[in-house]
Amino acid sequence: MIDERRILEAAAAIKRYLATRPNAADTLEGIHHFWIDWGGQTESIAITAEALKLLVTEEFLEQKNIGSRVLWRRKRI
Repeated sequence: MIDERRILEAAAAIKRYLATRPNAADTLEGIHHFWIDWGGQTESIAITAEALKLLVTEEFLEQKNIGSRVLWRRKRI
């Protein structure tokens, strides 16, 4: 079972990251490892994946397919 609290924490960290870097875009792995400070803890990448899905549902993020990769970025208006 995935911890809902950790998903919300990850989503908040992603929003904070994009608040100072509004044009940033990265893969799931890049976001998991570089955008979120896990406080020295090892966390499942599934937490980040769920946070990204939540932020898409909230229309804060969007996915962009670039070749065979999926990038996540702040939703463009």
